[in-house]
Amino acid sequence: MICLCDSALASTKAQASSRHALAGVFTLCALLAASVVPAAAVDLLDDSFLRGSLGSGPVRWDGVVLGGGIAYSAMNSDFGSSTSSQIAFILRNSTLETEDSPSNWTTLPNDTSNAKSFGFFLGYNAQWDDLMLGADIGYNRPLKAGTSATDSIDRIVTTSDGVSHNVNIDASSSTNLIDYGTFRARAGYAFGQFLPYAVIGGAVGRFNYLNTATLTDVQTPSGGGAPSTFGPVTQSEGQNNKFAAGFLYGLGMDVAILPNVFLRGEWEYIGFGAVGGIRSTLNTARVGLGVRF
Repeated sequence: MICLCDSALASTKAQASSRHALAGVFTLCALLAASVVPAAAVDLLDDSFLRGSLGSGPVRWDGVVLGGGIAYSAMNSDFGSSTSSQIAFILRNSTLETEDSPSNWTTLPNDTSNAKSFGFFLGYNAQWDDLMLGADIGYNRPLKAGTSATDSIDRIVTTSDGVSHNVNIDASSSTNLIDYGTFRARAGYAFGQFLPYAVIGGAVGRFNYLNTATLTDVQTPSGGGAPSTFGPVTQSEGQNNKFAAGFLYGLGMDVAILPNVFLRGEWEYIGFGAVGGIRSTLNTARVGLGVRF
């Protein structure tokens, strides 16, 4: 019984000590926060903030804006015809390609990957009452934004010369988005500290890609002759630092936290042109911090 009481007493003391320690930590945090929060930040909590203004007047959004942010993107790539040129080269000047076009067969599926990124923007806003019109340029650097696909296809076709072709194609393709720039027009409507807006514009992305196709054709003559095999023949093609233009649109909102400082949250969609027969799109959610001059 004595041991049980001592154990319970020790546990009670430990819990009390833990509560005192937590209370001390909270007290210290409160004192630190009170000592470092500037008076301007305190003003954000007064009635003028709740009424929809910062300082002595309404928030202004016109002028030069500069900032940066971080993002999370989903990149989707369509590899369906990415190895078309390699297959066409392997079967060049052949009856099989002329009549049945294996180079146009869809050999690879889509692939999606997710990546984090960081970026910067510079722009200018003009404001008329609550209407804001502006433009900006941006630079974004994804971290390992790459997709790839590997697959094969088998088909049996008969050409006009009576030869039966048992065609097998093994294909693989990959692409990597290194970075991209954007140029956008913005239109928004301001109310209080909030500026919801829509964007439309263009983008230029820099990609690395590699396409590889291996083709084997088992040919059986008409009349049941002995089959012969063409291949396997492999053809590859790739390029680094290949640029592709695209279009974009999106929605976002800026929130003023100080007269010249704002938080930004937005969604953006970019559709890039084909690079090596690969078409990629980018869906991005972004948060950032900006200043207005």
